[in-house]
Amino acid sequence: MIFSGPIYTPLYNLSSTSGLEKMKEMGIPVIDFDELNGEERSKTMDLLHQACEKWGFFQVENHGIDKQLMEKVKQLINKYYEENLKESFYKSEMAKSLEQDITSEKDWESSFFIWHRPTSNIEDIPNLSDDLRITMNEYIPQLIKMAEKLSELMCENLGLNKGYIKDAFCAGKGPSVGTKVAKYPQCPQPELVRGLREHTDAGGIILLLQDDQVPGLEFFKDGEWVAIPPSKNNRIFVNIGDQVEVLSNGRYKSVLHRVMADKNGSRLSIATFYNPAGDAIISPAPRLLYPNHVRFQDYLKFYATTKFSDKGRRFESMKQIA
Repeated sequence: MIFSGPIYTPLYNLSSTSGLEKMKEMGIPVIDFDELNGEERSKTMDLLHQACEKWGFFQVENHGIDKQLMEKVKQLINKYYEENLKESFYKSEMAKSLEQDITSEKDWESSFFIWHRPTSNIEDIPNLSDDLRITMNEYIPQLIKMAEKLSELMCENLGLNKGYIKDAFCAGKGPSVGTKVAKYPQCPQPELVRGLREHTDAGGIILLLQDDQVPGLEFFKDGEWVAIPPSKNNRIFVNIGDQVEVLSNGRYKSVLHRVMADKNGSRLSIATFYNPAGDAIISPAPRLLYPNHVRFQDYLKFYATTKFSDKGRRFESMKQIA
């Protein structure tokens, strides 16, 4: 599969591509951060651009996050669920309704939310061990660093200053960062309920540390649901939120996704949201807007002298004239 698009000509072909082979292998794009520092950079940047534009989601490997720390996060979250949440979940009214073959409009999930920035609520969550609190506080700064690196790469591909997304999200005080911790428990009748119903994410850049054994996550692409396999080798799964779609003037896509309940196992999901600050004003980057309020006769006059030049430059010039 070679992506097509109006902005970039693909820099790879069927005979030589590590990036393309990974797409074929996984069914979704895989961005290797190690390939940003050498001969593969232009190819990798193009793959990232097409992933954001055509898919709205991708995986990242060699991201620089401590893999032992990632394993510890998963281990401690699973332990917390087993000790504090599992029993009460299966005693809930929703769980009991499935025993009576009643279809549920609720989500088959056990979850809680940890805020990290601008303020943290991690000390307020009941029964979290000190070990889990310390581990999460070590993990999150590494994720934020990764999110900001991705934002800079996206800006580069969009022709924006590399700090544009970060600055737009910060509103002078820094981004909003939080983590939804969820378990999608083993479900006796998955045909009656969703793990999580279809939705797009409201925020910016979402970085998911997910289960390496149990599937269930699905994204909607080209009229079909694409099953996302469990993450191997602690790859981080990334998807685009609504605010990046707005900021990019629709170039990058926030895509519908859902979680299917599973009869054979419980799925772990640790999704960290790199979002705008609550009072950040998000709008399309002016550079990405088409010219507007331009009289057609003025455009024709300018077109007559630039007909055989680049259309993008012509649009930029017309924005300045307007």
